[in-house]
Amino acid sequence: MSVRKLTRRVMIGDVPVGGGAPVSVQSMTNTPTQDAEATLGQIQRLHEAGCQIVRVAVPALRGVEAKLRDSLRRIVEGSPIPVVADVHFDHRLALLALEAGVHGLRINPGNIGGEEKVREVALAAMRKGVPIRVGVNAGSLPRDILARHGHPTAEALVESALREIEILESCGFYDIKVSVKASSVPLTVSAYRMLSEAVDYPLHLGVSEAGPPWTGTIRSAVGIGALLAEGIGDTIRVSLAGDPVEEVRVGLAILKALELVRRGPDIVACPTCARCRLDVAALASELERRLRDLRAPLRIAVMGCSVNGPGEAREADLGVAGGRERGLLFRKGEPVGWYPKDELLEVLLREALRMAEEFEARAATGSQGSAREDDEHGRPD
Repeated sequence: MSVRKLTRRVMIGDVPVGGGAPVSVQSMTNTPTQDAEATLGQIQRLHEAGCQIVRVAVPALRGVEAKLRDSLRRIVEGSPIPVVADVHFDHRLALLALEAGVHGLRINPGNIGGEEKVREVALAAMRKGVPIRVGVNAGSLPRDILARHGHPTAEALVESALREIEILESCGFYDIKVSVKASSVPLTVSAYRMLSEAVDYPLHLGVSEAGPPWTGTIRSAVGIGALLAEGIGDTIRVSLAGDPVEEVRVGLAILKALELVRRGPDIVACPTCARCRLDVAALASELERRLRDLRAPLRIAVMGCSVNGPGEAREADLGVAGGRERGLLFRKGEPVGWYPKDELLEVLLREALRMAEEFEARAATGSQGSAREDDEHGRPD
C-alpha cells in the first residue's frame, strides 16, 4: 500500500483529521434534528459501533429557528463525539449552527449561495475556531460549472471545490477539509486523485448515494478502498440507504481490510471446496454475529481443511483447522487441542471473549496491540 499523503491537520472537536492522524470514521444521523432526544440516542449507538465524528442535517424550518438552535445545542452538549452541521440552501443555517456550538460545518458550493454569503460563514467560523468542509457532490454542482462541462466530470467537481476554497482562503480561513463525491465509483476516484494533486487540505472520502446496504457496501469498499490504498484520504463516510450504524461497521471493515485500524474481530475463513470438513460458512457467520460488538482487535481464522488451514489458523490470534470429525484449535500460534465439530463454536467464543478481556486489561495499562502481538513482545497474558 502506498504511503499516505501528508495533509494539513484540522481538529473536529477533539478528533484530528489529516496531518498523519489515523483515518477516522464518520456517519450521519437520520433522525429529525429538532428531536434532540432521538438524535442523541442514535448518536450513542453510532459511538458504540465505533463512529468518531457525526454529522446532523440542519433543515430549513420556517418559524422554528429558535427551537432548532436549542435542539442543536442540546445535541452538541450531549454527544459523546464531535458534531458537524450539514447545511444546504441557506447560509443563515450555518450561522445558527455555529451559535449552537457545533464542532464543524459542511457546506455545499452548489447551493449555499453567493460569494458574500460564503464569506459571512467563513468569518463566523473563524471567530468560533470551527473547521469547514467544502462538500462537493456531482448531483448539485454550481450551474455555471455544470453548463461549462456539460455533465458532472472529475474536472467539474474539482473546479467547484477549488473555487470555494479560494473564497475561504481570501478571508484568511484555512481550517478546511474537502470532499468531491459522486455515485459513480470511477468518477469519484478520478476526482479525488485530481484533488489530491491540487491541494494539501485533508480529504473526506465517500461515494455519495452508494445505495442499499449490499450494493452500497461494495461501491464504497471499492471506491474508498482504492483511494486509501493509494495513500489518499484522511476521514471516511460510507453512505448507505439504511441504518447509519451499518455505515460505521462497513467503514471500520474497510479500514481493517487495509490494516489501517485494529478494532474488533477480523474473521478470515476459507471459501470452502470439496475438501472442506467443517461448515465454515455457518461457523464464521455465527462468530461474526456473536462477536460484532467486541472491541478487541482479534484475528480469528476459520478454516475447513488441512491444505491452508493449519497455516492460517497458526498465524491468527485464534483459529481452527477442520478435520473429519474434529477441529484443531490454535491460540496465538500454538495448537491447543482437538475439539468435536459441534463444540467448536462455543470453544471459539469462549476463547475469543477470554482474549478480549486480556486485551482490555492491557489497554487499561496503556499497552495495546493484537493478542498475538502482545505475546510476541513479552507482555503478560
